[in-house]
Amino acid sequence: MPLQRRLPKVGFVSRKAAVTTEINLDLLSKLDVEVVDVAALKAADVIGEKIKFVKVVNTGSITKAVKLSGIKATAGAKAAIEAAGGSIEA
Repeated sequence: MPLQRRLPKVGFVSRKAAVTTEINLDLLSKLDVEVVDVAALKAADVIGEKIKFVKVVNTGSITKAVKLSGIKATAGAKAAIEAAGGSIEA
């Protein structure tokens, strides 16, 4: 049997996946802060201490106006946040 078939398969493992997480719109509406950033999420014990990158996904609903600062959002989440009176700052 050839060598390449005898060796175990090795794939790609992203190192960025260990420091990235997703949060829902429902979670944003439960927070008691107006400006949501990574530090505010860590202070509220929503994300872990090792997390550096956060992305908001369009799961649930939001009725409260929040301002995202330094957090990415999907297209559906952006539309929902802006419809509730919030804004997204890059």
